[in-house]
Amino acid sequence: MTTAESASQSSQAGEFDLGKLLAERGAERYELHTRHLNHQLPRMLHTIGFDKVYERAEGAYFYDADGNDYLDMLAGFGVMGLGRHHPVVRKALHDVLDASLADLTRFDCQPLPGLLAEKLLAHSPHLDRVFFGNSGTEAVEGALKFARFVTGRPRVLYCAHAFHGLTTGALSVNGESGFRDGFAPLLPDTAVPLGDLDALERQLKKGDVAALIVEPIQGKGVLQGPPGWLRAAQELLHRHKALLIADEVQTGLGRTGDFYAYQHEDGVEPDLVCVAKALSGGYVPVGATIGKDWIFKKVYSSMDRVLVHSASFGSNAQAMAAGLAVLSVMENEQIVAKVRATGERLRTRLAALTDQYEMLAEVRGRGLMIGIEFGRPRSLKLRSRWAMLQAARKGLFAQMVVVPLLRRHRILTQVSGDHMEVIKLIPPLIIGEREVDRFVDAFTAVMDDAHNGGLVWDFGKTLVKQAVANR
Repeated sequence: MTTAESASQSSQAGEFDLGKLLAERGAERYELHTRHLNHQLPRMLHTIGFDKVYERAEGAYFYDADGNDYLDMLAGFGVMGLGRHHPVVRKALHDVLDASLADLTRFDCQPLPGLLAEKLLAHSPHLDRVFFGNSGTEAVEGALKFARFVTGRPRVLYCAHAFHGLTTGALSVNGESGFRDGFAPLLPDTAVPLGDLDALERQLKKGDVAALIVEPIQGKGVLQGPPGWLRAAQELLHRHKALLIADEVQTGLGRTGDFYAYQHEDGVEPDLVCVAKALSGGYVPVGATIGKDWIFKKVYSSMDRVLVHSASFGSNAQAMAAGLAVLSVMENEQIVAKVRATGERLRTRLAALTDQYEMLAEVRGRGLMIGIEFGRPRSLKLRSRWAMLQAARKGLFAQMVVVPLLRRHRILTQVSGDHMEVIKLIPPLIIGEREVDRFVDAFTAVMDDAHNGGLVWDFGKTLVKQAVANR
């Protein structure tokens, strides 16, 4: 019997058919989530009108059943760096599945992890070794463990408003109380204000600090320290025999117009770097903790400690193939240079609108990581409406902008953080002039409506009622 005949008989015998399952039950998606998963997610999506049904996706776009396109300016929180279903990444995954590799034997050394580590380290010339896990929060957990072990110190410093993940160690260095509340006790870590060198030095003088973990550009609010702060912080840390950990889970792999965001500042060479998200190609979860040789050699100091830090699915062939394909595309398509040019075009055009709209306070960021912040208007009529929203809940105006961008203009964006009047743009790195024009035109139309007292304020009243009801 041939392979094709065997596959045909298996199909006829009623074995698993994904296409059939989705055709039969796909329409139940919101009901299934309500019944079996996080029941608040569909409730939230229904409330703000985000309960769309997307049938397929390609590049920087989603498509519904009627063929309408939706521009993705969110990239799955940064996971879809190359957009959805990039052909090179798809082919790599087909190839690795067809190769039937002897994967995850646990007692051999497969070539793909070494090849991906080699590729990553070529972009990280001052670093030497890589540990592969399965997510950004795992990459952070690894860095926290390594820093504590090699310094023999218990405490890690982090910045206010930071986000490094939601597992217990990463949660201990999370700068938002809303994520931390109810999950104590956490690790004995301490927040310092972003950019405050004096506060950093005061903590370092206590002698128990293992490291500072920092996002070179914070995802929550798209905030960064003043020029020169990161290098000065590194010098302070090293003077006190502590380490610098750069969390590049969202900012890494070209997002800010350099391979890593810390590379925008000369002389910054973190001891440990965490990457994930875009390295997956949007297909197979992968995270990497990248560090200096002496750190890895101290953690893995003997054969007895060979598995002292490991991950069951770490370095699996599918994730490694996806990562190799992603880095190949980035090099061959000159993604970093394109991000720098496209990001500059988008940020410049948006920043030019700050003189036109009094509720548009600032446009900031680097590359294709852009924050649009709104602020209190000058005119009396708009001030009263602004005050109504702020009294109910800070962040509602930004939500008022995000919703019509999706409902009227079919553009998906996000509010940058809880209780923040900031929209964050982190689109796929492959967008170009067409997408910039579409977003700026749509954003201008929504801002016109907001400043003229249009329909967005009707939705604002709905948000106010919802916010008051949830208190």
